[in-house]
Amino acid sequence: MEVEKGLKIKLLVTGAVSGVINGFFGGGGGMALVPLLRGWIKLEDARAFATSVAVMLPMCAVSAAAYYLRVGIDLRAAWPFLIGGLVGGVISGLSFKKVPPKLLVRAFALLIIFGGLRSVMG
Repeated sequence: MEVEKGLKIKLLVTGAVSGVINGFFGGGGGMALVPLLRGWIKLEDARAFATSVAVMLPMCAVSAAAYYLRVGIDLRAAWPFLIGGLVGGVISGLSFKKVPPKLLVRAFALLIIFGGLRSVMG
């Protein structure tokens, strides 16, 4: 499938923005990626969420490698989160089609607001 030049540039910029956020903050690139995919790239809601998940795996692997090389990672502390994340990912992946896209968008917005407030308030 041939991608037009303007769209290709948008895709590269969208990926770069998400990667910078993910790298600087140790995650959260998907928080920017989903709205960019929905608004700028014009993907439908469900496809934007699914694309974000697919993109985040390699992006997180690169960010984790950079953090590991620069400051180290406490792998013992990370294992429980990794296992829980895998279980949560499987459950949500299997039930994704059962959740209305409008509900996903609203829940996602609330999650962003909650995270922002927690960050600002300490």
